[in-house]
Amino acid sequence: MLEDTGERIIPNKMDPTNPLLLEHIARYQFALPYLEGRVLDLASGSGYGAHMIAKKRKKQVDEVVGLDLDSEIVTYAKGTYYHPKSSFHVENAVDSELVDRYGTFDAIVSFETIEHIEEEQLLLDNYYRLLKHGGTLIVSTPFGQGRGKPCGSPFHVHQLTVEEFKDLFTNYSSSEFYFQNGVLIEPGREGLHYPLGIAVCKK
Repeated sequence: MLEDTGERIIPNKMDPTNPLLLEHIARYQFALPYLEGRVLDLASGSGYGAHMIAKKRKKQVDEVVGLDLDSEIVTYAKGTYYHPKSSFHVENAVDSELVDRYGTFDAIVSFETIEHIEEEQLLLDNYYRLLKHGGTLIVSTPFGQGRGKPCGSPFHVHQLTVEEFKDLFTNYSSSEFYFQNGVLIEPGREGLHYPLGIAVCKK
């Protein structure tokens, strides 16, 4: 039995109208048009997102690899979300040897990950290392008071400011930023507060 940590999204165990579930699904829906070839879902959780990619983009993707640190949730993903183009593995997102084991990818999605990682630079290095030249990286994170400052969630190391988030991706050839409020994802309107941001970066 999976323990509820308050952070996990497990659609089969949630009300389909749960706002948190809808927000997470909206992020994957947003990412779909960018995904083709080999796709990595880094910190894939219960596996619903990788499965969604494999089903919705089955003509465009060759493979979807889901990696997560939690062996229990990976076992759940393997038992719940089967697709011939997807696989799930127990791995640490900051392990520098991931590229040796899995190679490089045409696209990487990594939603709600950075805020959990103490070794932020190691994660950023892995994003870059695992992405093919010309590939697309899509990352999301909630906003807060900034790096090193306490935040409301016991599961988060901290929550970045909008500017700190944008500064993470200056080594990419291009980067675009979108903002999410509920299920709405948009480029952002002046004067509005958005609780979460999404970066779409080209290497």
